Amino acid sequence: MKRMFRRFLLGLLLLGSLLLAFAGYEYSRLPDVTALRRKNPKTTALMELRDAESRKKGVGLRRQQIWVPYSAVSEHLRRAILLSEDASFFSHKGIDFYELRESVKEDWQAGRLKRGGSTITMQLARNLYLDPSKNIERKLREVAIAWKLEQALSKQRIFELYLNVVEWGPGIYGAEAAARHYFFKPATSLDPIEAATLVALLPNPLNPREKSLLYRRNLVLTRMARTGHISDEAYMEAMKVPLFQRRDEVSDVSH
Repeated sequence: MKRMFRRFLLGLLLLGSLLLAFAGYEYSRLPDVTALRRKNPKTTALMELRDAESRKKGVGLRRQQIWVPYSAVSEHLRRAILLSEDASFFSHKGIDFYELRESVKEDWQAGRLKRGGSTITMQLARNLYLDPSKNIERKLREVAIAWKLEQALSKQRIFELYLNVVEWGPGIYGAEAAARHYFFKPATSLDPIEAATLVALLPNPLNPREKSLLYRRNLVLTRMARTGHISDEAYMEAMKVPLFQRRDEVSDVSH
């Protein structure tokens, strides 16, 4: 009996050692993110994928991207993104374990990978280095790269990278390009309604549906009002504004 127990214990130790060795090997193959401290990436995995998809369709798609510093993005847009995508961004270490647990629970009940549960850092990791497919292996790599990003970069730098590479439409990457494309103004000048509209585009930037887009925009505006980022009066006025309506056609709701 003791001999069998010892063999079982040795087997567990061997299996554990193999798993640790495999994890270490896989971790060593992850991209080196330290260069991102000062250098902006010229391209991303998502951009390359979209370019390949366009070539396959025989469509010429020009990339629209203008790099800007963190301070050159409207506080309204930064706040709207946090409220919608990752409210605890500045307090977690790259992984929101509550959201991840809820994601796993929902995916298990659905019998497939459905809910994202990705933080801003995880979304950045996916955009920079991975494909958008939904499978366990890709998710694990996303988590590991997110952890490396959090170790190597400041929170502000991670957010700055995200703001400059996130997809906002066919060939449109980053807040500056999105602000100019949709509202004909720089990202620093976006008001709360425009910010909420851009955030509403994030879940489905390539094929947005007007009804869903309006619902998501108003949901973001509601969160902005509940957290005191905009006043109740501004919120009530904002809810009446049609999608993408020019700001000079309506009253100012930035206060």
